[in-house]
Amino acid sequence: MGPKVSSITVHNASPTHAPASQDESIPKNSVWRRVYQWMGFQKGYNFTLFIIFAGAITGFSFARLSYLNISGSASSSYANGASPGEWYWYSHGFYRLGITIHLASILPAGLLMVWQFIPVIRHKFLMVHRINGYLVILLVIISNVGAVMIARRAFGGSLPTQAGVGLLVIISTISIALAYYNIKRLQIDQHRAWMLRAMFYLGTIVTLRLIMILSALISSQASYYDTTMTCGELLSILDTTEKVNALYPQCGQPGSTVDTLAIVQAKFGSQPEQIGSSLRLSFGMALWLALFLHAAGVEIYLNLTPRESNRLRQVSYEKQMEKGLSPAGSAGLTSDRWGDAEPWRPSGEATKSDPRCSRILS
Repeated sequence: MGPKVSSITVHNASPTHAPASQDESIPKNSVWRRVYQWMGFQKGYNFTLFIIFAGAITGFSFARLSYLNISGSASSSYANGASPGEWYWYSHGFYRLGITIHLASILPAGLLMVWQFIPVIRHKFLMVHRINGYLVILLVIISNVGAVMIARRAFGGSLPTQAGVGLLVIISTISIALAYYNIKRLQIDQHRAWMLRAMFYLGTIVTLRLIMILSALISSQASYYDTTMTCGELLSILDTTEKVNALYPQCGQPGSTVDTLAIVQAKFGSQPEQIGSSLRLSFGMALWLALFLHAAGVEIYLNLTPRESNRLRQVSYEKQMEKGLSPAGSAGLTSDRWGDAEPWRPSGEATKSDPRCSRILS
């Protein structure tokens, strides 16, 4: 087996990467095409996907900005907008700190991250792309710390919920770390892949909300679903001890405390504690289902866009050659370097013009 081409330093034929192919399915003079090309997109479907997913993240983040008023009296504050029973835990102490850290970091991150995927910013304002990227990384890591802090009480804090939150924190943090490592090694194709994975994983929270509400509506049609709440949670929802004791007599029994558990029917759209119960019932399932959909979706997208990955691999090869990184084209975390994939070689246009590379390939 001969030596790898990536070990040869090509001085006279450093290739110029070709731009991504244009979308020929859309008329050249259409307004739609002019708009997405102005933003740097080469394919109409990429711009469509960007509008859908970036719009969902941006809209969700804007809608939740009022939650930064954690304990305010306004109806839009987190104290009044959270699921019934949540504020009982988050109103003070360790969990108050956790929810504050989480919201104060993840909401700005959601508004900033979408700018990372606009091509014209990456091409013409690279410094903006870099600074914004560092901010997003920092904010996401801080928000993950807050998420871990509140997982025990998030929508009841069941084991499936805690496991789902933990997994989301782990895979999003690892994906961001791998994306950061790859860009430092100028492995742009892998940087793109891991950053897309990280952002798709974080977008789980939007899909989760849709599934949770739909599930709560469906499960409410049956009368045999219920969860438990502490008497303290019920008191924070119903306001008076008389209401709590009338509806949930176990909370008024001798020896009962704020930690005494009461069974609450899961019924969306009725009593506030029953609404909270129905959301609590659905949250863990919705989290795992949304996480699966997003994890599978991003892998499908990456596998459907091999030309873009190959183009960026070629760009990585050129930049790594310029910086003297070895092996050029595979200096980052690539399957041919760390796995058993066939050794990657630059495109024929990058090697045939140099006689030294031609001899090796022959």
